Amino acid sequence: MSVSEWITTAEAAELSGYHVERIRELLRESKVAGRKFGPIWQVNRTSLFEYLHYIESQGARRGPKSQK
Repeated sequence: MSVSEWITTAEAAELSGYHVERIRELLRESKVAGRKFGPIWQVNRTSLFEYLHYIESQGARRGPKSQK
């Protein structure tokens, strides 16, 4: 079974650890590729992972902060 190239913003948020609003912001800023399927915005899975890899290579953190 192949993995879908397009995922919902909710799926992108779950995979990335970002809030869904941050995913929408990344779409608006064209930092990840997305397109609209009817009324629903979807994120290109490859584009999301490329962005996350780039951010991690820069030493940036993402997702919820760990509690001490």
